[in-house]
Amino acid sequence: MKAGRVIAAHGRHYQVELDDGQLRQCYTRGKKAGICVGDYVDVELQGQDEGRIERVHERRNLLYRSDEMRSKQFAANVDQLLIVVAVEPVFSEDLTGRALAGAFSADITPVIVLNKCDLTESLPRARALLSDMNALGVRIIETSTLQPQALRDSLLPLLADKTSLLLGQSGMGKSSILNILVPDARADTQAHSIALGTGKHTTTSSRLYHLPDMGGDLIDSPGFQAFGLKHLGQTEVEQGFPEFAPYSQNCRFYNCTHRHEPGCGVLAAQEQGLISARRHELYLRILAESTAPQKY
Repeated sequence: MKAGRVIAAHGRHYQVELDDGQLRQCYTRGKKAGICVGDYVDVELQGQDEGRIERVHERRNLLYRSDEMRSKQFAANVDQLLIVVAVEPVFSEDLTGRALAGAFSADITPVIVLNKCDLTESLPRARALLSDMNALGVRIIETSTLQPQALRDSLLPLLADKTSLLLGQSGMGKSSILNILVPDARADTQAHSIALGTGKHTTTSSRLYHLPDMGGDLIDSPGFQAFGLKHLGQTEVEQGFPEFAPYSQNCRFYNCTHRHEPGCGVLAAQEQGLISARRHELYLRILAESTAPQKY
């Protein structure tokens, strides 16, 4: 038995990097699934370069992606969430807020990377869209892939000795940022694609890369559409909105949902302008979705 970490996954095929640096193409016993990139595992070695995953270590956290029909876990044991948005095209404020809520609920530090800041005419609009998040104290780093060295200087120290997840909508420049931070990313992706037998479709799979020089790991998850929050309960949804905490202590009812209850401290704070109305509306949408009957 050898300990290692899952660095790539496709279906029930996994690439595991063992503690001694060996790479093994691994599978699970029977039809067992539910393993994802970032998992720490114990592997029983099979032959020269294969192995069978026998145990998944307890996770510090687990992140999901979702569509209208289902949620699917895709990354585990993450320290930081890097949410990539851009000056142009206009990013989804709703999607960004959901990713932020998911990070807070899982006790993951969120960082917003505002890319394409060389487009100065549209920069004030992008900053305005991020004003609620800036007010929360979320770190916002302004970058441009046209200045790769400055981008590396601003991001690599932040990523050192941590596992960070790179997340972003199409068109935000996430892949360009990855290639600047990890110059060998494309070559690594191709090599691991061949090893996993996934061909050109690897862009739909998560992948963990080691950052050069500064240390730390970066998980890229291409094809991101929606951050999965449907698995969260009401308490966890509320944890995704840390600005509620000082005011929820004033709620009349201990199980207040902050929707319509009389004597709600959160609603009172929102009416006084102490809590963003847009953030509270997002909370209501997420709570409604997480408590709705599950579709089959």
